[in-house]
Amino acid sequence: MSSTQNSGRMAWGVVLALLIAAPFIGLYPVFMMKALCFAIFACAFNLLLGYTGLLSFGHAAYLGAAAYVTGWLVRSAGWSPELGLLAGVVIAAGLGLVVGLIAIRRQGIYFAMITLAMAQMIYFVCLQAPFTGGEDGLQGVPRGTLFGVLPLANDTVMYFFVLAVFVAVFLAIMRIVHSPYGQVLKAIRENEPRAISLGYHVDRYKLLAFVLSTAIAGLAGSLKTIVLGFATLSDAHWSLSGEVVLMTLLGGMGTFAGPVVGAFTIIGLQNFLADRVGAWVTVIIGVIFVFCVLAFRRGIVGELLAWAERRRAK
Repeated sequence: MSSTQNSGRMAWGVVLALLIAAPFIGLYPVFMMKALCFAIFACAFNLLLGYTGLLSFGHAAYLGAAAYVTGWLVRSAGWSPELGLLAGVVIAAGLGLVVGLIAIRRQGIYFAMITLAMAQMIYFVCLQAPFTGGEDGLQGVPRGTLFGVLPLANDTVMYFFVLAVFVAVFLAIMRIVHSPYGQVLKAIRENEPRAISLGYHVDRYKLLAFVLSTAIAGLAGSLKTIVLGFATLSDAHWSLSGEVVLMTLLGGMGTFAGPVVGAFTIIGLQNFLADRVGAWVTVIIGVIFVFCVLAFRRGIVGELLAWAERRRAK
């Protein structure tokens, strides 16, 4: 095993240890859970953009739809949290399949615009459907008991469940990217005509990537609803689709850690600045994003990896 691999594993071990210790060193569990949910969302988006090269402008729709479905089933239908989460993932994957079958026929900006248009339709349904609560949102979603054993009302128990889901999703994405299927996705991202000439059914690969990404995004939305106890229209709004693009680019598109770093950075800034500068938090985050795009085009993690590569080359 190379020294680079050893260093990488040590770094991941330190990060995991910090996440495990977070509730015991004074970090607010609800903030950490929210950040982990958005980290899952950003990882899902990165699977599509960073490794497949498809830019979706409507990914919040799948998070929002899953959030509403899970919230209603757990609160009104009395479903257990694990079944509510599963239902949210299935709904998000189903919507992703329908939208993907339509959008995957186009490329570039046309693909992005179709995903945005379809997402706006889903947002309209979330606004008008009787069970969503309209502009008031879906309130009072109980956390319940996981598998009839673990009381999720306890913040510490809930945090470790969210952390376990995050680690499982992260490892699954790593496995997907390193699999033969993931290598084909990278080939499509780099040169789609060449992938077609090699005999790959490119549309099938892209459609599966789109469905996988929307399913994981749905998991993030469902988990967020269980954690916070509500689902609102902001979960399905186009502005959240823009935020996940920001998280991915800021952290480092096409890297495993990048979306996680980007999500924690954005959620941390929003949480820290909201009470201090009010609505100006959006302007400040925008300025930071512009600076990073100009000065760190690969994102935070991408630049760090490039710097480490240059050091090894010397």
